[in-house]
Amino acid sequence: MPQNYPRFKAAACHIASVFLDADATVDKAIAFIREAAKKGAALVAFPESFIPGFPIWAALRPPIENHDFFRALAMQSVRKDGQEVARLCAAAREYGVYVSTGISEGTDASVGCLWNSNLLIGPDGSILNHHRKLVPTFYEKLIWANGDARGLRVAPTEVGRVGMLICGENTNPLSRYALMAEGEQVHISTYPPIWPTRPPSDNTGYDLRKAIEIRAGAHAFEAKVFNIVSSALADEKLIAAVAREDKSIREIIERSPKSVSMILDPTGSVMSEVISGEEGIVYGEIDTALSVEPKQFHDVVGYYNRFDIFDLKVDRSAREPARYLDSAIAQPADAEDLRSERPMERGRPQ
Repeated sequence: MPQNYPRFKAAACHIASVFLDADATVDKAIAFIREAAKKGAALVAFPESFIPGFPIWAALRPPIENHDFFRALAMQSVRKDGQEVARLCAAAREYGVYVSTGISEGTDASVGCLWNSNLLIGPDGSILNHHRKLVPTFYEKLIWANGDARGLRVAPTEVGRVGMLICGENTNPLSRYALMAEGEQVHISTYPPIWPTRPPSDNTGYDLRKAIEIRAGAHAFEAKVFNIVSSALADEKLIAAVAREDKSIREIIERSPKSVSMILDPTGSVMSEVISGEEGIVYGEIDTALSVEPKQFHDVVGYYNRFDIFDLKVDRSAREPARYLDSAIAQPADAEDLRSERPMERGRPQ
């Protein structure tokens, strides 16, 4: 069959969570899905840890002051099969769109183990991919556990072959290559509202916006894919909750470099509006056929590589805390069962 090159409209949401309130954040997400669908979007992307919000306090307060924040996050973290995700699946089905969203994911196996995860939901309401961030970055290690590679994969969809990575994973060449090698055509990358590493007065601190621009352009250019970048926004509710009465923490949040949302084409060029300091949705008309010509120049998963030299193996097995091997206890057969199983004697029935 000839190669299929889908064309569609993508939407990247630059949006604040209703901080540490999963139900209210889902309500907000559904409103944005409705708006994007009305504008003709076939895929709608939301930021990292969008439900129920990004744990920025881990960068700003010592761990011994953050137990209440972590407890609140654990209580509001969602399950893949929970009612919050079910509502998003229903919205995707109602509006006929693909939905990508970041979640803080909990598990029934532990009240205190969380993952930084991302879900891709299909227009029929099914979950097409469930990715857990492989390695939490810097102070995120105080919040989330390491993920496994069960979701380090490309999902074949009607809008193309879709892959997704979370924040710093977009700096990991092997994670990115694993998606490239499965024929990724559309990449979704998600980010927090800010990511402070030093006081704003120190100009050597981490510039999140610059980092996003570098990563997004690099992956779009190297993979020859469209890159949909969805980042969060720090609104007053988040600032007030984390800063409390500490003016220095408020200043760090307000003055730290802000994240950015945009869509890039396979040359690494920005093809949409760019949003940073306010809520909104950026749109991009995607034609996956535009990846073909750039692949003529550099196809790192094809002829522009040396597979006799390099060999990448990805273990996608799920990492669970235990394996339970249950078997039914054999019960003695009753007399009637035994009679029915006795073979017929030669020449006459039982």
